[in-house]
Amino acid sequence: MADFRSHLSVAAVGGALAAYSGWQVGLWSLVEASPLAALVAFGGILPDIDADHSRAIRLLFTLFAVLAVIAGVLLMQSRLSPGELVAACGGLYVGVRYGAGALFKRFTVHRGIWHSLLAGGLCGLVVTVLGYRLFEQGASQAWWQGLALFAGVVIHLLLDEMYSVDLTGARIKRSFGTALKLCDLREPGNSVVMLMAGATLIPWLPPWSTLWGVLSQGVAAWR
Repeated sequence: MADFRSHLSVAAVGGALAAYSGWQVGLWSLVEASPLAALVAFGGILPDIDADHSRAIRLLFTLFAVLAVIAGVLLMQSRLSPGELVAACGGLYVGVRYGAGALFKRFTVHRGIWHSLLAGGLCGLVVTVLGYRLFEQGASQAWWQGLALFAGVVIHLLLDEMYSVDLTGARIKRSFGTALKLCDLREPGNSVVMLMAGATLIPWLPPWSTLWGVLSQGVAAWR
């Protein structure tokens, strides 16, 4: 499979090209393009969150902890004193970075459910909801952000599959087919849980009609 640097580099280049191209054809502004490029790059390392000793899991849970602190400040700053807010946000950081990280390692296996299109779709929906509800992005931009993360995940999965083909030896490695998959058939319960989690997000999503419009714009721009 591809290493951390390869995943990050390819996804970052792909995200930058997509963001720049979309800006050129008027799908989004230059200011809106930067977060989209970053989300594609982030999605490019996200599936390796299930590798216990990878750089990806350390980086991702650090980012999650920072995001938890930002969300905590936004939600609690009007309710707590400055000292209480600092203590609460410190607890959030430690809890997410170390507590949630250790718990996640305990219940995941590498190339399991997180190496699937289902997981990528769920993460894309989470980003869409956060952009729309928490950060008050417009409906179209929130959908673009979710799609950007999903695109990064797909880049990661495709890259892993490409590395599973040994062109010099003209053979296919045993890892072929374990990355790019719809869901994890070895643990169907995990797939059911992810489907249920996605269903709970539906009331919080932007209008679906906006998504169809976004996809139509993307197809038209591609042509």
